[in-house]
Amino acid sequence: MTRLFRPRHGFLRLALIYLAGAVIGWLGTLAGLPLPYMIGPLLMTAALSLSQRLTAPLPVRTRPFGQAVVASTVGLAFTPAALRAVIEAMPLLIVMSAMTASLALAVSVLQARLSGARLSRMVLATFPVAPVESAVIAESVGIPPAPVVMAQTLRIAAIVVSVPLLIYAIDGRPQIAALPASAGWNPAGLIVLIAVAAGGGFLFRLLGWANPFFLGPLAAAGAVTAAGFELPHYPAVMLAAAQILLGAWLGSTFQPHLFRGARREMVVSLGGTLLMLTLTCAGAVMLSRLTGIGWEVLVLGVAPGGVTEMALTAQYLHLDPSLVTAAHVVRIFMLMPLARPLIRLVGRIEARSG
Repeated sequence: MTRLFRPRHGFLRLALIYLAGAVIGWLGTLAGLPLPYMIGPLLMTAALSLSQRLTAPLPVRTRPFGQAVVASTVGLAFTPAALRAVIEAMPLLIVMSAMTASLALAVSVLQARLSGARLSRMVLATFPVAPVESAVIAESVGIPPAPVVMAQTLRIAAIVVSVPLLIYAIDGRPQIAALPASAGWNPAGLIVLIAVAAGGGFLFRLLGWANPFFLGPLAAAGAVTAAGFELPHYPAVMLAAAQILLGAWLGSTFQPHLFRGARREMVVSLGGTLLMLTLTCAGAVMLSRLTGIGWEVLVLGVAPGGVTEMALTAQYLHLDPSLVTAAHVVRIFMLMPLARPLIRLVGRIEARSG
């Protein structure tokens, strides 16, 4: 069995992993687990990676397909009424982004003291940006990228698993299907939706935008829907495949060599993630009481997880995916330009203090 997961067995290895992920996801639906087709493969490949049966991460080029499917599906929720609601909620979305960033900075200070790591590294490891972007920033400022990427990935994975379970624990398990139902087979409409998603993704990639295969399909599908045109949803099997690809890739990045020499830091990072989730949930509940918006939506909006995963969670739980996605998109545009100057500022402060 171990040999089947070595990198030289490329096609067979991927086929076995995705087939196993589909089976585990199906079993998760029988058990009533949230997001079974993403969380199940995530936990499976993480276990294979940490036990050294999966000796390399799955190809990152598989992730854009999952992102594009999820993003364009969420884009279909941006009806004219939903878009107006998002625009009206823009001050709230800015407050939510600022709250998440402030709590991340506070937690990073505590993590640096507990782990003995440099504050600049812990700030970058905790600040809610994507792992790829954090690696680029780390290399540009002279910080070892591996522990930063591992901490960022650990944060996202922990949030993906814990937030749906938290909502389940409080609200009870909803009577929903494992996958959103598609309203009939519409080949022509499906081709148009795929073309819109692919076109948006490649356009944003050419423009050099961060996370192009999420933001591009989201913007393209959202613009078409907001203009009053109706597009069909993807068949359930495509949504399941997208979740399997996203979850399996994320879990496969938990390679043992990234933990070497940084185990204490990883333990502290996990504890910091749980603390940050607790604080953001408390803030979301407070904002819910002030605004009247459901606390579940606000928890997903302020949660320091990835935009793809939180949007998918909102869709799965039949919450408002447009507001959740908008909150994360606002956070991306607010925090990404600030991340690099912030890390450099913290580094200069460290250098002056000796």
